[in-house]
Amino acid sequence: MDYEVKTYTVRLRERGQLTLPQPVRESLAEAADALDMLTLVQIDDMLILTPKKLYVTELAKQISAEMERAGVTLADLLEGLAEEREAIWRERLADERLAETVGE
Repeated sequence: MDYEVKTYTVRLRERGQLTLPQPVRESLAEAADALDMLTLVQIDDMLILTPKKLYVTELAKQISAEMERAGVTLADLLEGLAEEREAIWRERLADERLAETVGE
């Protein structure tokens, strides 16, 4: 695989800020939707800056698609959540009572 290598001079400001040259910003924007996060990798004195893909949005889309496929609504999930919370609460209370009984 051939890679195109380009070099740019950038200034590192007092507070650690740098401005990416416009051609770099444009090429990164083409590679990622709503780019606002990057990953910086330092190897000795070399820096590699890459777009950081945020997975939360993609994960939310996958969950929504799976819920739709399974016929599960948000209300169903919330109802199940309330039931799970109640079961966990009862289990914790039982564990605390058992610990008090054993400790006596």
